[in-house]
Amino acid sequence: MISLILGLIFIAFTVFASLPNGLNWGVEIIAFLKGCAPVLTAIVGLIAVFIGIADIKDKQEAKKEEEAALKSSEDK
Repeated sequence: MISLILGLIFIAFTVFASLPNGLNWGVEIIAFLKGCAPVLTAIVGLIAVFIGIADIKDKQEAKKEEEAALKSSEDK
């Protein structure tokens, strides 16, 4: 419940800060988003690559286990 209230307070502050009649931080917010976009996309890209590599390894391991199980059932 506290996290919900804090979340709503932070959202309200963000809206207030970006309004022209509020703190008028709209220009700075846009500049920050423009500056962090390349870094954020690079981080997301690296995470996607790591997830893709892990997925390929998992599929290869599952295939080996499946083949081993099939061989063991054929031997019996």
